[in-house]
Amino acid sequence: MRSTETTGPPGRYERFRGEVMAGGSVTERPAVEEPPGGGPAGTALGAVILGLLVWLGVTNPWMFLFVVGILTSVFLHELGHFVTARLTGMKATQFFIGFGPRVWSFHRGETEYGVRALPLGAFVRIIGMNNLDEVPPAEEARTYRQQTFPRRLLVISAGSLMHLLLAVVLLFTVYGWRGELVEGDGAQVGQVLAGGPAAAAGLRSDDVIVDIDGVPIVDSETLGEAVRSHDPGDTVTIAFERDDVAGTIEAVLGRNEDPGELFGTARLGVSTGGVVEWREMGVGEAAVSSVTDLVPNAWNSTKGVIQVLNPVNIWNHLSGQTEDLTTRPTTVVGITEVSGTIGETQGIMGVLFLLAALNVFVGVFNMFPLLPLDGGHAAIAVYERIRERNGRRYFADVSKLMPFAMGVIVLLLVLFMSGLYLDITKPLR
Repeated sequence: MRSTETTGPPGRYERFRGEVMAGGSVTERPAVEEPPGGGPAGTALGAVILGLLVWLGVTNPWMFLFVVGILTSVFLHELGHFVTARLTGMKATQFFIGFGPRVWSFHRGETEYGVRALPLGAFVRIIGMNNLDEVPPAEEARTYRQQTFPRRLLVISAGSLMHLLLAVVLLFTVYGWRGELVEGDGAQVGQVLAGGPAAAAGLRSDDVIVDIDGVPIVDSETLGEAVRSHDPGDTVTIAFERDDVAGTIEAVLGRNEDPGELFGTARLGVSTGGVVEWREMGVGEAAVSSVTDLVPNAWNSTKGVIQVLNPVNIWNHLSGQTEDLTTRPTTVVGITEVSGTIGETQGIMGVLFLLAALNVFVGVFNMFPLLPLDGGHAAIAVYERIRERNGRRYFADVSKLMPFAMGVIVLLLVLFMSGLYLDITKPLR
């Protein structure tokens, strides 16, 4: 292993490379360097962040609750790494929420705890994550790389395991308190086209269309089929529900003028989505379902990650060629906006359900075998295990993976910037 006794301070590139491969800062601040805090700049930045949280809490309590839930999830993710590292004999020197410059920090024992300026995640600094991480010989035995394969795999997977555990707790809370969200019949109106047939007839946002001229409406697809079975100018009778009260109206269908295969067909002038309703569950069923539902949710998350990471899908969304939400990149900005809408319609249980789904997604995505994600470190641990011979440890040279890791970082950056652009220009709610 490499030692710091014969080498000088790392250069800018070496430090950057080390931080990429370690998943966080590798620059240590001695406990005696300065008192707890982050100086005037850190205090000012912390005040700005706190002010933004207060502003969000005042303007939209549901979005504030969701953001607090995200911060809690991030904290618990890193707590999983930290606790398992300490239990398995590894040395953890930093525990930070955020990346970039320090805002505020303090030392307790051998660990520095604190907050950094960029709220893009969090990290725990465990010494000796790979062969590039220089550690004094006296501390080599407490490095990540020197531990047994099961211990390394446990520590690196602990963050995602915490997400899944949190998802189980959240799902059990929702199922036990309110029940399960299931699909109901009908098509719920999202937007009503100004000046269109639906608007002229008096349909409103959140109305649920259940029947058109005697044809039952199961979902948005059957609504479209029922409308297009008529000709433009036909008058149809629409049965709908508004605030659980049934009603009927008559509408004169318009003509679809949008270029494409639907050009010239009948049009109602609404955008619709599926109808969801709560189904009560017993405590036993809630406990079982909160665990078993992780499997389909994890599978859907895996498919979603693959679809969203596809550069073709990213380009199609940016160029306006598709509006398929299942392939659209998004960020915490867009998801938080959605949480506000869900909170207004479904209350706190809807927000908790969304947090559960997000935790499953993050837990699955984080274990993809890509550096600098935790799954990349897990893949290295598995590879090192395979290369072991006659009980002799093998240490992978992670410097060879730097170009691959940079490619992943660039892809994730493109994904983030694309999602942020779409979240701002085309809000999900």
